[in-house]
Amino acid sequence: MPISNYAPLDEALERLSGYDIELKNGNSNHAPMVAEALCAMGRPEAVMPWIARYRDRLLPLRPPGARSHIGSWGSTLGKRDRFADWAEFFAQELQRAPWREVLDRWVARLAPGFSSAATHGVIRVGHAVRSLSVAEPACRIRELGDAFASWAATYRELPSRDSAGGQPMAPRQAIEQAPVIAPQRRRNLGNITASLAMLDEFPEFAPVIGTLDVHGDIEPLLAELTDLFARLYLTNARDTLTTIVFIHGVTSLAALGSIMPHVGETTARLALRYAWQSGCALYACFGSAAIARESPSGPDDATTLIDRAVANGDEHVIKFTEACLRRHSLAPSPAYCAAVDHVVGALRGC
Repeated sequence: MPISNYAPLDEALERLSGYDIELKNGNSNHAPMVAEALCAMGRPEAVMPWIARYRDRLLPLRPPGARSHIGSWGSTLGKRDRFADWAEFFAQELQRAPWREVLDRWVARLAPGFSSAATHGVIRVGHAVRSLSVAEPACRIRELGDAFASWAATYRELPSRDSAGGQPMAPRQAIEQAPVIAPQRRRNLGNITASLAMLDEFPEFAPVIGTLDVHGDIEPLLAELTDLFARLYLTNARDTLTTIVFIHGVTSLAALGSIMPHVGETTARLALRYAWQSGCALYACFGSAAIARESPSGPDDATTLIDRAVANGDEHVIKFTEACLRRHSLAPSPAYCAAVDHVVGALRGC
């Protein structure tokens, strides 16, 4: 990976601070995450021009409600119209305690909602955490609070049930047992988050939460999971929708990789468990094929792949490229470069 350069990030975050978590079309606002990803890939000169092109899609932030106090936080989870209230709440949390302490506490609390807003909550937290590991100006602390607010405001849990039998397995074995909704039983519900509601009527899915063995060394397990979901991307990204769907199985795990060094082991293992469940949920609702047995191939020159992603301009392409190349630099796999090579042609950028 090229050397990161965070020079424009703080100005970018200041410009983006007055906008909502949703775009005009109802999709998630990716701007803070893309700005951080471009900095991480060593492309600071691309940040402000990209934001300028994206800005027309943004919605102004709705003001906090008359009763902005979150109070009993559990009763306010999953209410998108309370994002501004949650942002104020987390701003106060981050004033009262160091950010790593807040991170550990709230990743543990929100982990059961890992899939919330198609995993954008945890992904945004991961980008914010990585920027804070470089420097800790006030705007980056605020962005972590806003990232947590987006996770809390979109919170939704997937069906979970302890399995009556069977031993937890390694990722490759566990994914072979993951249930998939038959295509004729699927309903087109408009977006990823709505489609995951199909799992409420698919009882075979609930035991998935317990099928992965989360014991052993954490980093190798994360590497194996991320490689697995990159391969699932390659075998299941058939069109624009499924390409975007299976991107999130990788980028959410990469985000967790940024978070785990700053939280305790208990929190990290808990988050891994729900990250696995979330990836399986995407597979259950949109998957059609298991992972490829043969080794994929693609160009492995990081600079060329980054050039192509920046030229493409799509928010998913940029974030996916950064996530894949980062994981490839930590635990090399041909799946990552092949996936990046594919996504540039699969999604049309801005």
